[in-house]
Order: sequence, then C-alpha cells, then structure tokens
Amino acid sequence: MMFRLLLISILLKTSPVLAAAGPPDTARAQFETGDYAAAVKTVTAALSEAPQDASLHYWALRSYYELRDYNDAVTHGEKAVKLDPQNAEYNRWLGRAYGAKAEQNHSFFIARKVKQAFEAAVHLAPTSIAARRDLMQYLAEAPWIVGGDKTKAREQIELISKIDPAEGHLARGAYLAADKKWQEAEREYAAAIDARPRRMESYIEAAEFFEDRKNAQEIERAVDAAKRIDPKDPRLDYYTAVIMILRRNQLPTAEQLLRSYVTNVPQRSDYPSHRAAEQWLSLIGR
Repeated sequence: MMFRLLLISILLKTSPVLAAAGPPDTARAQFETGDYAAAVKTVTAALSEAPQDASLHYWALRSYYELRDYNDAVTHGEKAVKLDPQNAEYNRWLGRAYGAKAEQNHSFFIARKVKQAFEAAVHLAPTSIAARRDLMQYLAEAPWIVGGDKTKAREQIELISKIDPAEGHLARGAYLAADKKWQEAEREYAAAIDARPRRMESYIEAAEFFEDRKNAQEIERAVDAAKRIDPKDPRLDYYTAVIMILRRNQLPTAEQLLRSYVTNVPQRSDYPSHRAAEQWLSLIGR
C-alpha cells in the first residue's frame, strides 16, 4: 500500500540554525535535505548519551524508513511510542513502518499492528487529517483478515469531510481509485482542486492521481493552484514537465526540468521518484 508522507519544505544543509541546534533538530535538518544516512549517524551518536529521548528514536524511524530499512524503522518507532505513548505522530509513523515491513515480509502478523497504530493515532489526534487518511487507506486496501473494512473506511471519509470538505474529496477520490472506479475518482479529485485546500500536499496528491490517468489538463489545474501556496516546491517542476510531455510540446524544456529534478532533488518517499522522472524522460524522444 502507498502512504503519502506529509513533510515540510526542504532546508539547506548549511543553515546557521544547525550550529546551535540539538541532535533532534540537526537530524531533522539532515533528513529534510535527503541526507538520511547522516541523520541516522546523528541520532545514533545522540542515543548513546540519551537513550530515553523519544524524539531521537522518532527521527531514527523516519530516516530508516526513507532508507527502506524497515526493521530498524520499526525498532525505533516502537521505542519512540513506548517512551511517549501519547504522541499521535509517533504512533502514525510507527503504523507506516509496520505497513512497509508487512509488505516487505508478506506478514499478516505485522499487518495487524498497522491498524492498531493508526487507530491509536486517530484516538490521540481526532482532528488529524493525516492520521484519519492513513487509517482510511488501510481499511480500504487491507484484506479483511487483517482488519480491512470498506464500511469503516467510508465512515472515516465522512469524518474527514466534516473536518475539511476539500480533504474529504481527496479521501473519497483515493477510496474510489483503490476500487478502480476511475471516473468517479476523477470527479472527486477535480472537486478537491476546486475546493482550494490549504495544504500543498493536497494538490500534489491530485497531481499524482491525474499523472497516473495521463490527464494533462487536471494536472495543470493542480499545479497552478499549488503555486499559490509554494511556487518553489520542486515537485511542481516535475509535474510541469509531465504536462509538456503529455501535450508533446516544449519538450526541450521538459527534459531540462526533469534532468534538473533528478540531479538536484533528493529521493524522498513523498516526492515523485527519480525512476518516474527517468521514465518520462524516455518518452521525450518517441
């Protein structure tokens, strides 16, 4: 299953804040530049002095997750939650780590823990869209034997809609897409763009969906709306290039944008992959 991560803007490695920052802040800054190995090194050293610091275990979880070392991600996630069980984000990310490990190991036993962690996150932060989306996605996509339940997934969609109608459209679109009800999903994602959500990630989610559907017009609408929030987000260059390729115009510019994306933007699980960019590049000469 795919979970979309909700991360903030990239920071520069050379930020002067790092000079005075503690290990958790340093690890976070390294994480946000895509230097996950450095973040692991930072938290590992700090944990030798402060093994009971839940925030260090959290950033270890996040970094190992990006490195696709899901065993260590789970180990540190469990420690973070044990040390700070009332932290909704720690529970949510532990659920994501469980999900990735369950997929990797084809383990129903681990998969059952995903739902428990997401439910804990929702209980601790009932107005968190991210927590409810993760729980909804699991309920919609998981087999019933490990707690999948489409009726309960729809209940989460309704609760999300009450918190934020725009996010409700996105949640419903994701649910319909999981059921391969493409036309209905397209209407929901288009409605989400029309509703002008407040988060950049909402537009990126819509753009990702319409990229899969090869719908240049709707990708463009998502990109144009997203520019009002953060015109410098590097993902917008990626999707602008996708639009150009789908329309078969400005192909040299599209190539330049994608090559710059691959060269300058670190691999992140919440960003279009470098592999996806390379696949679009391969279509330019055809």
